[in-house]
Amino acid sequence: YTEPGVTAKEGTADIVPTISGTVNTNTADVYTLTYTAVNKDGFSASAVRTVIVYSTDAGAAAQDLSGNYARNTNASIATWTKIAPGVYKVFNPGGAPGTNLTVIAINPTGYSIKIPSQISSDGLTTSSASENVSGMPNSYGWQILNPGYGTAVRTFIKQ
Repeated sequence: YTEPGVTAKEGTADIVPTISGTVNTNTADVYTLTYTAVNKDGFSASAVRTVIVYSTDAGAAAQDLSGNYARNTNASIATWTKIAPGVYKVFNPGGAPGTNLTVIAINPTGYSIKIPSQISSDGLTTSSASENVSGMPNSYGWQILNPGYGTAVRTFIKQ
């Protein structure tokens, strides 16, 4: 990963932004970088970049787990969208009715899946545990580690 930076301007004048967060290219994870610029009047603006560092074997990279998965207890849909080989954006990963949570999940090998610890769309730290992929690609289960969720393993069935 090479940091591309950002451009911040006040009118036509450049403003030097600050960057918070770092990326360790030797450690698979989801990293959040925040760029902030402050104008001469003290008003600030920020932008966020998510960087995903991962390793995916050829088999996992070639498959596509995209699609809708219904939670077995309430039929709420988790939607998986492939955004890179072995990397997925998952909307409603907990199968909770009325949620607006989106996370990044990885598929590093075979059918193994996980949500690396990350700042998710709700602004909270989210990850997964107790992943059960014995039924993949037709079903899976995982526990969502997020303050807004309980501790149960949630099971999903491909639609």
